[in-house]
Amino acid sequence: MQDVFYNLLPDMLSGWQVLLLVITAAFTSFITAAVGVGGGVLLLAVLSLVIPVSAIIPVHGLVQLGSNAYRSVLLWRNIDWQTVLYFLPGSIVGAALAAVFLIELPLAALQIAIASFILFLCWGPRLPGRVLSNWGVLLAAAITTFLSHFVGATGPLVAAFIKQKFADSRHTSVASFAITMTLQHAPKAVVYGVAGFAFKEWLLLVALMIGAGALGTKLGLLQLNKLSDQRFTLVFNTVLTVLALRLLWQAFT
Repeated sequence: MQDVFYNLLPDMLSGWQVLLLVITAAFTSFITAAVGVGGGVLLLAVLSLVIPVSAIIPVHGLVQLGSNAYRSVLLWRNIDWQTVLYFLPGSIVGAALAAVFLIELPLAALQIAIASFILFLCWGPRLPGRVLSNWGVLLAAAITTFLSHFVGATGPLVAAFIKQKFADSRHTSVASFAITMTLQHAPKAVVYGVAGFAFKEWLLLVALMIGAGALGTKLGLLQLNKLSDQRFTLVFNTVLTVLALRLLWQAFT
């Protein structure tokens, strides 16, 4: 039975590497559930150290899809469904535009622009009501989904926008961010499947990471319940600032 289990895992990974990824999935899900953002970027960094480059984005996308979908289910009462109604068509438009305009955008310029906007959303004045309206959500969804095809750092940007929209409710912010990220990650499985990526080799590892992420999410939500909205905002903005500074460092190096 043990041999069958190991045969279902990728051949290039040792048992210790699998354990590292499973623990990382739990820890990063805890971070995102507790403070609203940050876990996905950390998970991506660890994956890049362990698995082949060709598998990083599809595996990360599947794990994040499972983690965000589970968090959405747990917090479904707190989701702002009107935001979802406008985010979904916006994300479809963004993905379609990215597929049509197969252009090469300057990565460093994108990283600087995204990091600067994140810092503005965290520490600048509140966006006008028109920008945070339902049509603003649709436009933000289209732009961030389009950019996600060229730079893998749009999650924090979406989180910062959602936090501005629901500044007074940490639960609504975390729940709505989870469902919007579910909508952005879902098409990746289809895209990479059509492109011929061998998901079968990675499915058991992904399942183990999603299961561990579910545990981390439950523990993270317990921590979220202990935070006040003011403390949550401070921690949330601090984590986003670190991620933005990391983007700037990547851009300039």
